[in-house]
Amino acid sequence: MFETLPGKAEPPGFKVLLDQERPIRLLSTILRKGNIPHALLFTGSEGAGKKKAAEAFAMAVNCEGMGERSFSSNERSILHQKDNTDKVSCATCESCRKFLSGNHPDFITIEPTGTVIKIAKIRDLWRSLAMKPYGMGKRVIIILDSHAMNQEAGNALLKALEEPPDNTVFILTALQTADLLPTIVSRCQHVRFNPVSRQSIETFMKERRGFDSKSAEVISAIAWSCGFTDLFYRPETELVEWTKKREWVLNEVEALGSRSIVSLLAFAGKLAEKKEMLYVTLEMIKIWLRDLIVYRYSPEKIVNRDLTDRIQYASQGADELTLISKINAVTSAQRSIDSNANTRLAVEVMIMRLAEV
Repeated sequence: MFETLPGKAEPPGFKVLLDQERPIRLLSTILRKGNIPHALLFTGSEGAGKKKAAEAFAMAVNCEGMGERSFSSNERSILHQKDNTDKVSCATCESCRKFLSGNHPDFITIEPTGTVIKIAKIRDLWRSLAMKPYGMGKRVIIILDSHAMNQEAGNALLKALEEPPDNTVFILTALQTADLLPTIVSRCQHVRFNPVSRQSIETFMKERRGFDSKSAEVISAIAWSCGFTDLFYRPETELVEWTKKREWVLNEVEALGSRSIVSLLAFAGKLAEKKEMLYVTLEMIKIWLRDLIVYRYSPEKIVNRDLTDRIQYASQGADELTLISKINAVTSAQRSIDSNANTRLAVEVMIMRLAEV
């Protein structure tokens, strides 16, 4: 569900999105005019803020304090101009409170199970669509990572988009339009989200979250390099844990060549036990290995800039072809995990390959 910044009391809206001026302007205009499309498609890279934008838009559609049911078109236009585009929901009406608590009956989110959205989920959605919305507003369906739909699921969704139920809005998120059926894309209003820059994340962490320059640099490096830019929304304690996690992972990776088989398997087990953190952890390893190569040619382009001295030292004794082979080992593990292979086994194989000198 939509999260405000930790420790802040800001009403939910689009202001937490970084580097998305055009998408924000477009969505705000749609809300201001009150002419809500029956289907929207948000595309863009991982971490661009598509999910948060979808949730903010969904909440705004049914907001009783600022939404289309509360004001005439002219009144709504004046209100939005007064508050700019930041505040699109009141956060205090009954609909907003239900939304924020995760109990809004007219808000449905569908996301992949593993790496796929199967037809069974779309069939369940069809059964929900057969009933009228519970409230007086609109029912909003958010389909996250809609590019993960298999062909059967995509065709089933297409039927709903071709004959959309009354008072129902679909919001799909995807990496790119090419990953979806052209007939689905053609029935949605497309909103393209921009990649988030590292500098924007770093500035956000300092100015909006109150982190010191070094901490902001570390967190922005982790978030940006891993394509996990929504990391900067997390509570401060969790962010501190991520910086500690990076230190621990890199220390372990550097020492792999001198470890016993038992120690290597134990490290693999620790990585695999928290699958929700594994993606970012593996990206950390890949970026570290990449930095060891990049430093030799363009030191200013390394990602882990706060570890420049350490990277300089480590890169001196590293063979470039070996580093490339190790990067490939991490990529191979990621692909195996994405294909629902045995996670523990995939990580163990990766660690063994990384330990080879």
